[in-house]
Amino acid sequence: MTEPAARSAATENPATPVVAGFEDYAIPDSVHLSAPFDGIPPVIGTAAGLERAAAAVAAGTGPAAIDTERASGFRYGQRAFLVQLRREGVGTLLIDPEATGSLAVLGEALSGVEWVLHAATQDLPSLRALDMHPDALFDTELGGRIAGLRRVGLAAMTEELLGYTLAKEHSAVDWSRRPLPTDWLNYAALDVEMLIQLRWALEDVLREGGKLEWALQEFEAVRTAPPAPPRKDPWRRTSGITKVKGRRQLTALRNLWEEREKLAQHKDLSPGRLLPDAALVAAAQAMPRTVPQLLATPGFHGRLAAREGPRWVRAVDEARRATELVPFTVRSEALPPVKAWEAKRPEAAARLKALKPIVARLAEEHGLPTENLLTPEHLRRLCWQPPRSTSDQAVADRLTALGARPWQVELTAPALAAAWRELRARKRAERETAAHHTEHADPGLGGADADGTADADPGHGPEGRSGEDRSAG
Repeated sequence: MTEPAARSAATENPATPVVAGFEDYAIPDSVHLSAPFDGIPPVIGTAAGLERAAAAVAAGTGPAAIDTERASGFRYGQRAFLVQLRREGVGTLLIDPEATGSLAVLGEALSGVEWVLHAATQDLPSLRALDMHPDALFDTELGGRIAGLRRVGLAAMTEELLGYTLAKEHSAVDWSRRPLPTDWLNYAALDVEMLIQLRWALEDVLREGGKLEWALQEFEAVRTAPPAPPRKDPWRRTSGITKVKGRRQLTALRNLWEEREKLAQHKDLSPGRLLPDAALVAAAQAMPRTVPQLLATPGFHGRLAAREGPRWVRAVDEARRATELVPFTVRSEALPPVKAWEAKRPEAAARLKALKPIVARLAEEHGLPTENLLTPEHLRRLCWQPPRSTSDQAVADRLTALGARPWQVELTAPALAAAWRELRARKRAERETAAHHTEHADPGLGGADADGTADADPGHGPEGRSGEDRSAG
């Protein structure tokens, strides 16, 4: 039933016709889509079925909507346990890659076809592991951010731009389960049901805002980005590691983490389902010598902990007998935390303080999230190790070398260079004023800067001679 105020507004609005007998009928803001229009397709789980699907996809037209479902938190790694694909003339396909293996034949069928994904960086690694590589990409989630939409989840964007609400109840379930329940398959199929229509609607929004070229550059950057390199010493990201105080205990933690990783991979289980990080930290602190002592350690309970007890005790014992212990810290290519810049390189801290608001202002003017206008890491590295010149071109070249896209450079480089020149001029004026006062106080000191340098900045200079690596930690 329409609320009185809403009914009155509808009656007074000449654009909303009121038909006799339907005065109390409320037109919904969106249509709830609880199931795919064509129903739930059968899951393809054979090589022959995959061949037939690939032939159908090759005969289809237009872009292809693609999504994956993983079993994060349940299984080891980030592989796909279900692949959904939809294309005009084909309909929706649901594929079980655990049964079919490589999807290279499907990738070949999509040669030259644009892929439409939502938050592509989440799905592309698992698709590439199945031998599928896009030739062109349209990322609706990333496009929504560039368009300036407030909410960029798939359901929210579908509702805002298309007028459909999607049933979304099974995003965090164990997709490795077999057979997959019907309601889960329904959810999975809905993920690609409206994705192509969303792509076209979003393109219109981007074009109207003059942002389509920006988005296309971002999509291509995502498509061509190399895989992330293996993380050095990933065990150092163990939650609660700061509670481990000694190097021998730290070595025990590393051994325990590596043993858990090997066992998790062997059993195809998420490492956290074997043992939580808190249990590894507790064992590294206690350094138990026997299985009973281990089982008395917080977190080591249940049949699996008891059955694998000797494994964990052995890992601790190897740390106890080790002659080479892991260091507390390791050399890193990462920049120091920003809060440490004031002590390590105050001139870089001053640059970041001056330039960061410039990016925020430009992002607001163009209706963009700040991190999409310019990657925060690019801004930090520009401030940490700037070019020698403050010219627009020098700043643009540095941003380009860091990986900023042309549209980002065009929008930000002139403003950043101008702000940096202003900062430099202000600092130079402050030094000249200080030198003037010093000269009048003691004429024997001459006109040098207070620190004996003219305009030194250890952040300037060739890449290999910057203070970046020396100061990073």
